[in-house]
Amino acid sequence: MQQNSGGRPPGPRSVLLAEVAQATQRLADAGVPSPRFDAEELAAHIHGCKRGELHNVKDTDFDARYWEAIARREAREPLQHITGRAFFRYLELQVGPGVFVPRPETESVVGWAIDAVRAMDVVEPLIVDLCTGSGAIALAMAQEVPRSRVHAVELSEDALEWTRKNVEGSRVVLHQGDALTALPELDGQVDLVISNPPYIPLTEWEYVAPEARDHDPELALFSGEDGLDTIRGIERTAHRLLRPGGLVVIEHADTQGGQVPWIFNEEAGWADAADHPDLNNRPRFATARKATP
Repeated sequence: MQQNSGGRPPGPRSVLLAEVAQATQRLADAGVPSPRFDAEELAAHIHGCKRGELHNVKDTDFDARYWEAIARREAREPLQHITGRAFFRYLELQVGPGVFVPRPETESVVGWAIDAVRAMDVVEPLIVDLCTGSGAIALAMAQEVPRSRVHAVELSEDALEWTRKNVEGSRVVLHQGDALTALPELDGQVDLVISNPPYIPLTEWEYVAPEARDHDPELALFSGEDGLDTIRGIERTAHRLLRPGGLVVIEHADTQGGQVPWIFNEEAGWADAADHPDLNNRPRFATARKATP
C-alpha cells in the first residue's frame, strides 16, 4: 500500500472533496479566474456549510445539485448569481440578475472615503452614494461611520428590487432617480459624494469578462465612447451637492488613471484632485475637494 511521508496509509477521501477536485478542473478549463475557490464556495452553498467544513460532509449527503451549480458557473454565470449573495467589507448582500455585483476593488475606494469622513470635524456627516446598485457602498458607509446620514440614488427599477432588500432595516435613505439630477433638496449641504459609476468605453465591449458583459446590467457598465460620460455628469452633480470643502470620491477603470482628475479641475471649482491606487497598485479612483469661494 502506498504510504504518505508520515509512514501512515492515506485516509479515504470524501466523495464531496473528490467532486470538488473534478469541478475545479472543469472551471479552470472554462477560463473561470478562481476555479478552486468557486468550486469550494458552490459546494459549501449547496451543502449548507462553510468552505472549511466540506470534509465533514458525509458521502451519503452528497447533493447532485452541485453539478447543476458547477455547470452554471462553467457557462460563466457569476458565482454570486448562483449563491444569491455577495460579500463586501463587513456586509453580506443579496444580488442577482438586474443588479451590478460589487467587486473587491471597490472596497479600497470605500475605505478611503470612510477614513476621510472620520477625519472631518462633523458630528453627523451627510453622505450621498450615486449609482448605488446593490447598496454596497451606502451600507458600508452607514455601518462604519455610525452617526452618518446616508442617501443612496439608483435609476434602474431592476436594480432597486435588490437594493430595497439590502437597505431594509438600515439607516440608508434610498431614492430612485438619475444621478445627474438627483437630490436638489440637498444642494450645498453634503460632506461627501461617492460613486462607482459605469465607466467602460462602448468600444471595449468585446474585452469585458463574460460574467460582467453577459450578466451585469449594461446601464452599470458602459458610458459613452471613452467611458467617461457619466463621470462628467457626476462631476456637476457632486459640485452642486457638496458644501465648500466637501469631498467627492469616484471609482474608474485602471486605464483611466490621470484622465478623471482632469475632469475635477480648478476651472470647474475643484481643488486637490488626485488619483489613488487599488491593492494591486493600479489607479482605481479619483478624489477632489470642492473649492472654498
